[in-house]
Amino acid sequence: MRIQRSSRLAATALLGTALITLVPLSPAHARSLPAVGAKAETAALYDDEQGGNANADDPAIWRDDANPGRSLVIATAKEGGLRVYGLDASLVQSVPAPRPPAKENAPGRFNNVDLVTGLRTPSGRADVAVVSDRGNDRLRVYRIDPSRPGGPLKDVTDPAAAPVFSADQDEIDEQRTAYGLATWQDRASGRSYALVSRRNSTDLALLELRPTAAGTVGYRPVRTLSLPSAFRLPDGTSWTPCGEPGELPQVEGMVVDPDNGTLYAGQEDVGIWRLPAALNGRPVLMDKVREYGVPGTYDPVTEECTAGTDPGFGGRHLAADVEGLTLFREPGGDGHLMASGQGDDSFALYDRKISGRNAYEGGFRITAVSADLDGSEECDGAAALAEPLGSRYPHGLLVVQDGHETSAAGGEGGREATGFKFVDLGTLADATGR
Repeated sequence: MRIQRSSRLAATALLGTALITLVPLSPAHARSLPAVGAKAETAALYDDEQGGNANADDPAIWRDDANPGRSLVIATAKEGGLRVYGLDASLVQSVPAPRPPAKENAPGRFNNVDLVTGLRTPSGRADVAVVSDRGNDRLRVYRIDPSRPGGPLKDVTDPAAAPVFSADQDEIDEQRTAYGLATWQDRASGRSYALVSRRNSTDLALLELRPTAAGTVGYRPVRTLSLPSAFRLPDGTSWTPCGEPGELPQVEGMVVDPDNGTLYAGQEDVGIWRLPAALNGRPVLMDKVREYGVPGTYDPVTEECTAGTDPGFGGRHLAADVEGLTLFREPGGDGHLMASGQGDDSFALYDRKISGRNAYEGGFRITAVSADLDGSEECDGAAALAEPLGSRYPHGLLVVQDGHETSAAGGEGGREATGFKFVDLGTLADATGR
């Protein structure tokens, strides 16, 4: 069942013991998982007027092949725009989200980010960050140049870029807009794409990125696909995840395996789907959240769902919402798919190999190292890169969002604080035996 995306303390105050009924926060499964500590964390972001309505959400890791130790982490901060960090987690650049077209319209709100390396443009190859702007229902594209004065990101979005899902501004303001995002480069054609999910919907869209002669990047729709919103359970009954009337079980976390063009999409209250990135094949529900099949009743007063009796049809490894999908690509074709289970602050690892049906390979938690460096809770987004990144991360890097910053450097005076944690992949491999 879905809870409000506010801090856990606020949610507990609102729902009391009902929160434990809806989302089991500390089951034995999560407590038994290996614990891993972060090596660094970014400064806290605050989702209030004083903090620029900044709320950490989704990261991406850009590798500087010429100088891996100067690689960058590019991360979304919703209405706070984009943040660019060095490998020491220090701030390199802050990019504002677009202002609303008019005072009464929704402002720009950057939800998810992914990268395209070597995008073909009329002036040569370029590395770009692609962002889903939920506020304006558009994609925004930023060229990455570490030598650029003023910061490595430059906005190169085609001014003519159209809304992804909406017909007009009124529909955009309803915010059933571009939400989750993953990029894909088709090795057969050399073309680059973005896959985008729609908020409060099961819709996915495939968009081809189109560089222009003016040096900007636009996009064109290719096809769409809708994942199921209702499910037939083993006892013959039909189940739909509980939510606000008119809202369908949405997708946010997505990642494409570049070696085989497979898209993994996390339907938050359902599980992880596996399907062709071209959206031209049948989706397969690879794993379910534990809450799969649990009936719920929506309460319009609390705007929450009260869970019924669990019929026992759910999975064993993920607690809803499933978020933060990323891939660990390793030499020789090995590697793992990773997903975060927000309900119990855990992370699950799956085999990348489809031939092995993406078998579950264990999990872990990211826990506090000290009073000044806490763990990751309610993780929204994650990115991993299993390549050397200088002396600081010689075995690669995992970056995860922390939805509830609680360290001494985090929340001030009860303000809602979020941030990003940097985890050494070598430390993670030692802890999990991978």
